[in-house]
Amino acid sequence: MLGINDPVIYIGYLLAVLSLVACIVYGIKNWNKGMETNTEEIQKDLDWEEKDEQMQSEI
Repeated sequence: MLGINDPVIYIGYLLAVLSLVACIVYGIKNWNKGMETNTEEIQKDLDWEEKDEQMQSEI
């Protein structure tokens, strides 16, 4: 069939197609997921950036 005598080649093609399907499903499942951070983490990052800017201006 299709000129391929070795069944291992068909297994390789099958695994490639299955991985393609798995990647598509994963992408659809996680399409709109954003970074899930709480307000404490955001405030901590803002404080760090402000402190970093102050340190850069002192140099």
